Amino acid sequence: MTDARPPGTDEAAFIEAARSGDPARFALITERHRRELRVHCYRMLANYEDAQDMTQETFLRAWNKRESFKGHATLRTWLYRIATNACLDFLEKRNDRTPVLSDLPVSELPYLQPYPDHMLPEDPQESVVSRETIELAFIVAVQHLPPRQRAVFILRDVLGWPASKAADSLELTVASVTSALQRARVTMREQLPDRRLDWRSPATHELSNDERGLVKSYIDAHERNDLDALTSLLRDDLRFAMLPDPGTVMTTAEDAVDGWVSGGLFQRGHDDWRCIATTVNLMPAAVLYLRTADDPEYRLFAIAVLHIVDGKIAELTGFDTADKPWLDLPPTL
Repeated sequence: MTDARPPGTDEAAFIEAARSGDPARFALITERHRRELRVHCYRMLANYEDAQDMTQETFLRAWNKRESFKGHATLRTWLYRIATNACLDFLEKRNDRTPVLSDLPVSELPYLQPYPDHMLPEDPQESVVSRETIELAFIVAVQHLPPRQRAVFILRDVLGWPASKAADSLELTVASVTSALQRARVTMREQLPDRRLDWRSPATHELSNDERGLVKSYIDAHERNDLDALTSLLRDDLRFAMLPDPGTVMTTAEDAVDGWVSGGLFQRGHDDWRCIATTVNLMPAAVLYLRTADDPEYRLFAIAVLHIVDGKIAELTGFDTADKPWLDLPPTL
């Protein structure tokens, strides 16, 4: 695999580190790519914990294959190739990760996890393209693609690799890559009909003032147990999912709140909330902590990820975080 370029400083330093057999020097050079490789694995797998594991597997494979790196490709390209194939090997072994059917909603992906924003790449150029390619809707849509199509789509349309470079990385012909990309684009258009499909052009990644204000109102309604205020924040065609429970619900605002109350929330013993505003997947979110009558502390209960349209919550994807050390969040408040 070549990038038709002479080795740069990074590549020369890596070759020297590889020849020295010094794992500390190796780690110093490769570690700077960890964050972007983890995002790449997350797009492939839709699961933050698996993405962490496959990123570590990438570095292990890179260490074991270090002598094969000759500097004909950039170090970044070489690591992406290893990461992509590590994810493909992972998917091949997991029967529970077969592509989802086109009519299955977000909650039929029980392995879906949110991605903490503070772990995203710090390079602004990486962040520019990240929001629309890391939002939950995009991540779920990618899961509809067979693994190799998924890899082709991400390498070509998200990372912007030329067909020859993607083909070399996946050990495919250029014709096979082109065909796989065409099929993948059709599926993505079906899954994201109202979204921008030119993933390589710049997109905003900052939350709007309206989004920040709505999260604040959502938190305030929770902490005051103000069900009328909470209802007013939801669209009447709300899509609600609580993972890992199956079944996305399309519901009215009133029915959604009534369902939460009938399930025990906002009732005595489950009405003492403290919440933190955050962002995951570059989307507005609220971390919910609940204190019960027999517990002196507020304990991590759920993460509510919000997709806001025209000043109201159009999609609410909840993640059950009870008794789980999620996203480096404090377990208690």
